[in-house]
Amino acid sequence: MLFMVLLTGGNVWAQDNVIDEVVWVIGDEPIFKSDIEEARMNAQYEGRKFKGDPNCVIAEELAIQKLYLHQAKLDSVYASESDITRRLDMMTNRYIQMIGSKEKMEEYFNKTWSQIRDDMRENIRNTLTVQQMQQQLVGDIKVTPSEVRRYFETIPKDSLPYVPTMVEVQVIKKLPHIPQAEIDEVKRKLREYSDRINKGESDFSTLALLYSEDKGSAMNGGEIGFKGRGELVPAYSSVAFNLRDTKKVSKIVKSEFGYHIIQLIERRGDRINTRHILLKPQIPEAEIDSAEVKLDSIARDIRSGKFTFEKASLYLSDDESTRNNGGLMPNPQTNTSKFEMQQLPQEVAKTIDTLKVGEISDAFEMINPQDGQTQCAIVKLKERIDGHKAKITEDYQNLKQIVEKKRREELLDKWIREKQKKTYVRISENGRKCAFKYPGWIK
Repeated sequence: MLFMVLLTGGNVWAQDNVIDEVVWVIGDEPIFKSDIEEARMNAQYEGRKFKGDPNCVIAEELAIQKLYLHQAKLDSVYASESDITRRLDMMTNRYIQMIGSKEKMEEYFNKTWSQIRDDMRENIRNTLTVQQMQQQLVGDIKVTPSEVRRYFETIPKDSLPYVPTMVEVQVIKKLPHIPQAEIDEVKRKLREYSDRINKGESDFSTLALLYSEDKGSAMNGGEIGFKGRGELVPAYSSVAFNLRDTKKVSKIVKSEFGYHIIQLIERRGDRINTRHILLKPQIPEAEIDSAEVKLDSIARDIRSGKFTFEKASLYLSDDESTRNNGGLMPNPQTNTSKFEMQQLPQEVAKTIDTLKVGEISDAFEMINPQDGQTQCAIVKLKERIDGHKAKITEDYQNLKQIVEKKRREELLDKWIREKQKKTYVRISENGRKCAFKYPGWIK
């Protein structure tokens, strides 16, 4: 059903009924009442606590996000599509595990699965873009040991930061074998789609909607929007940017996400808009079981002393990022090997929580956050440091990160206040009653 929608006096009308309301305008970007309600619902589900009126806090957070996104557009700062997809897969998998199923997620959010993924994709895109913009604004923060000590000495003892429980984890992974027949079947289907499109028998966007396993873009006929080279995974980018004919379909492209065919929609300077169909070979359950059996055998041999976890990781693990480091998992958020429990992949955290230091788990199945593919793993809890009040002798790195974070927040706080002065802002009457962290919104 089609609706005629008008923006009048801040209200969005459809068939004479108010369905939404513009409560803020930042520059030329609106913030709708529904945006705030949805953000509040997500925060409520995640158990977030607010200081003050949640509607006011969320509205200001969305307004600050608009400031960063506007600056990102001016400075051509974009999140890469591969990073967005990785984060999307991680979040949807986490939500499914928390809620129980896709169907329960649809019931909770009152949306279809594809609508949920579309909304999450856009939110993730904005979040990652804001993070990149913030990093560009503050650059590399450098603090000296004397600054860290001075910070530590000025804090009252009863206000020392609490260092949460930290763990170091070693991992050995096996990738379940994908039979060549599964890969051949995926390629056969993609060749069939290409033939139908090239012969004019079917429209690319229709086939993407029906068959593509990238559900976020499938609802848009496979279209992913204008991207620069750096925003796309290299395998996809190298083929997409060589396309010239908008009526033709690319060769089959293999990337870390699966197999694609691509069609060029439009080129604007150094950015292109493409659509694609993604298919992923299916991994038979028997292959997953086989990988877990191999890992359980490796775990038994390590426990019996036949070889060490480090040696097994070097010669037997399929995980290139850890096998040359004794299987030690790196934390990309801190560039160390120490993790807070919530920073670990959910399946790893759940397994580690039941282990003692030095123990090795049984094999378990997990989803690779990088590409959404199924993996099998065993893990060893190398070290656990229980939560405690910070000590300069033991927690220098943690305190250094706190000082760096404080310096970063000061620089961003100053930038926000300056940006407010140069940006047009309009807030609804109710919104003007809020006690904001940054009072410069109301002029």
